[in-house]
Amino acid sequence: MKPEHKKVPALPAIPHQESDCRGVASVLARVGDKWSVLVIMLLGDGPRRFNELKRMVGGISQRMLTLTLRGLERDGLVTRTVFPTVPPRVDYELTALGRGLSDPVMKLGQWAQQHLPDINTARQNFDGRNAQD
Repeated sequence: MKPEHKKVPALPAIPHQESDCRGVASVLARVGDKWSVLVIMLLGDGPRRFNELKRMVGGISQRMLTLTLRGLERDGLVTRTVFPTVPPRVDYELTALGRGLSDPVMKLGQWAQQHLPDINTARQNFDGRNAQD
């Protein structure tokens, strides 16, 4: 017996331009990738140095952290401050725009952690059903 599928009411058409969709997609791609999410979560507590972030984000390479921070800086979410010391000290900090994103990102991370067992169970059930096909 197949499960019933409920009809989902159609959403009202919202006029938009294709360029708007591409723009939103590029922003979501930046803030939705795993490294950016982790960096934003860590910077939510205040400024951090590069090596401090690298230690805290397990499994990230130096190059990937550099690319992630550059992308976040380019999008106006993070600022990079260089202090004229020897060796130079560099701090990264969320901008006002980044702080506005911090709360939703934290909630998303908490939701993922809380529901990970349910998602793993659903994945196993799905894989088991589809392995028989």
